[in-house]
Amino acid sequence: MTMKNKPIDVECVACEVCLKEVPKSAVIASEAMDYVAYFCGLNCYEKWKNQNVKTNDQSKTSSL
Repeated sequence: MTMKNKPIDVECVACEVCLKEVPKSAVIASEAMDYVAYFCGLNCYEKWKNQNVKTNDQSKTSSL
């Protein structure tokens, strides 16, 4: 009798910056406000973090 290997369904999520599909077990996650953001690597995480800092700085200066 031959055993057939069934492919394992791996849960994937999209990177918040580049939208690359990445296995959930291999992502970097950041809890942002009311949701979790997933990133494929440190480069995308840094881009996202810097983008949010700029957005927060702009909203602080515009409210003055």
